[in-house]
Amino acid sequence: MPPKPRGPRKPAGKDDGATTEKKPRKKEHKEEEKSHEPQVERVVPANQVELTEAELAKEITRVLSAKDPTAPANITRFSFKERTYKLDASVEQMCTHFEMEGNLVHRDTEEGRRIVAELEAEKIAAERAAENERLAAADHGHADKEDDTKQLRNQFNFSERACQTFNNPLRERATETEPPPSVSFSATATQWEIFDAYVEDLEKQRLAKEKKQPRKDDKGDDDEEAAVVSKDSDIVHSAAMSKSLKIMERMVNQNTFDEVAQDFKYWEDASDGFKEGEGTLLPLWKFQTEKARKKHVTSICWNSEYTDLFAVGYGSYDFMKQGSGLICCWSLKNPSHPEYTFTAESGVMCLDFHPQHSSLLAVGLYDGTVMVFDIRSKSNKPIFQSTVKTGKHTDPVWQVSWQEEDLAKNLNFFSISSDGRVTLWTMSKNELQFTDVMELKLVGLQKDNAAEEETSLAGLAGGTCFDFNKFSEHLFVVGTEEGKIHKCSKAYNSQYLDTFEGHNMAVYTCAWNFFHQRVFLSASADWTVKLWDHNNRQALMSFDLGNSVGDVAWAPFSSTVFAAVTNDGKVHVFDLAENKHEPMCDQKVVRKSKLTHVRFNPKEPIILVGDDHGGVNALKLSPNLRKPTQPPEEEQKKDEGGDGKKKPPPRRGRGEQKEEKKGEDESQEKKKSPTDLEVEKLQKILALAEKGSAV
Repeated sequence: MPPKPRGPRKPAGKDDGATTEKKPRKKEHKEEEKSHEPQVERVVPANQVELTEAELAKEITRVLSAKDPTAPANITRFSFKERTYKLDASVEQMCTHFEMEGNLVHRDTEEGRRIVAELEAEKIAAERAAENERLAAADHGHADKEDDTKQLRNQFNFSERACQTFNNPLRERATETEPPPSVSFSATATQWEIFDAYVEDLEKQRLAKEKKQPRKDDKGDDDEEAAVVSKDSDIVHSAAMSKSLKIMERMVNQNTFDEVAQDFKYWEDASDGFKEGEGTLLPLWKFQTEKARKKHVTSICWNSEYTDLFAVGYGSYDFMKQGSGLICCWSLKNPSHPEYTFTAESGVMCLDFHPQHSSLLAVGLYDGTVMVFDIRSKSNKPIFQSTVKTGKHTDPVWQVSWQEEDLAKNLNFFSISSDGRVTLWTMSKNELQFTDVMELKLVGLQKDNAAEEETSLAGLAGGTCFDFNKFSEHLFVVGTEEGKIHKCSKAYNSQYLDTFEGHNMAVYTCAWNFFHQRVFLSASADWTVKLWDHNNRQALMSFDLGNSVGDVAWAPFSSTVFAAVTNDGKVHVFDLAENKHEPMCDQKVVRKSKLTHVRFNPKEPIILVGDDHGGVNALKLSPNLRKPTQPPEEEQKKDEGGDGKKKPPPRRGRGEQKEEKKGEDESQEKKKSPTDLEVEKLQKILALAEKGSAV
């Protein structure tokens, strides 16, 4: 039956009958609820204390704390430090009621979000894979077939329960090969058979040793065979490869420094034709290595046989900062890297190449040791070295110089040191043998009590340099720290031949002239370079360079040209034939360094200068600084015509013919060699200097 329609609801207050009907219903409902409430019955124990209202209203305060009343407070432990039992003041108050470790992760944490994202990504991937499978089935005509397979919750991590406890089988590997051939053997062993077997084995060992030892006759053949085998076996490290690489390196460097090489070979300063009495120095290469960056250039020496090869010694003139020494052999063909390198425990102070045996290099060290290197050997060890037993110097060795072979054809060289000794070192078969040629004594103490040892030891003068005369082998001059120069001889080792007093400070260099046998130069720390004649005690010329002079050297192509270097980085080149008072070239080569040494090349018109920062600079002399001495041709031009043809001699009598023959003989005598012309040129300058000093 359809529901009966309800009339409109009357508002409250208008129909009093409706309101009177609702009120009794609410009361009835409340009474029903009260009838269903449980009845509470309070039971009072018999021993309960009865309190009054005042006592019940009284407040009693109780303080709760985290201390465990049952925790032990009198625990005693043994102290190993004090070796006694001590009361432990700490009391463990924590009491664990329940503890359980869980692995639940909250969703709002970072790890929970990451896990939810991974699950969603896996779900999306599974849905995409199912969709792809449906599309593939539709393409192959299987779209109508229903997929009855049960869809798994996670298709990628499914595994059968029966397979979860499956044990994998052990892997086995076996190899089957052919059995080795076997032979059955049987024999009897007796004492004589054992003896014969030992004798035969000893004979085989003896023959094997003889084969290993090469015979003297077959030594050359064995060396050649070994060299061929070594070359064939290791071509990269062979001598031929090393030579080829060295040539390639020089070619690359020549291409790199092509402009410098062209200037060295062909460039000439054309401005010298317009300048009289002046010259310039052209910078060419700079030789420097990282190992010698903080060292001083203490010595430079050219090789006598290979004019492009020179040796540089690196040490330190700052005696508070001494270190190891270094020797580098450079070539003008390869300025980027030294050809040979040797190291020493002490700083290198001087070195010198042998004039005949160009591979031998004599070296003097700061600790007084002298050594001889063979630059052909690949080892870093010297072939000869002085020790305390063999007369080693006690102070730095300032200069070494090779001499001619003695009667026994033994090589020898001289050295000078601050300990006052000029020593001759002879290279014997096994060691260096020394002989003290001269003991440098102070001039003031030489006459008084010369026989007493204490006086002689106290009176030794420190030698700084020496040089042997180019024409008289026995004659040499020695410079000292006190500024005096002594002329000595190998034949007289007890006294000086003469003493030259002119310098006020230490003499750094003494150098004999290559052409004149009486003239030598000296350079000192008192800013002067002096020209001496060993027959005259007074200096013929003195040149003030305005700074401490480090070194001076004569030019090998002229008797009047010499160069000096100073601490302000300047190179001074003098030509006494052009100007006897001022240098022809006064050029600053380095900025923040002090020049220490200078050397002329024996053939090429270049000089090397070393500084206190480990650098060596090569400089080329302009034409005005290397003018050769030409024979006078004015008389020849007078005899010849203007067109260069000789005039026919006029007719003369017999007496005139005799005079003419005498004149021809005199003209032939006048034709002199370039060396004689150099000597005459310097002799004229000396004569003028002597006249000026006499006036």
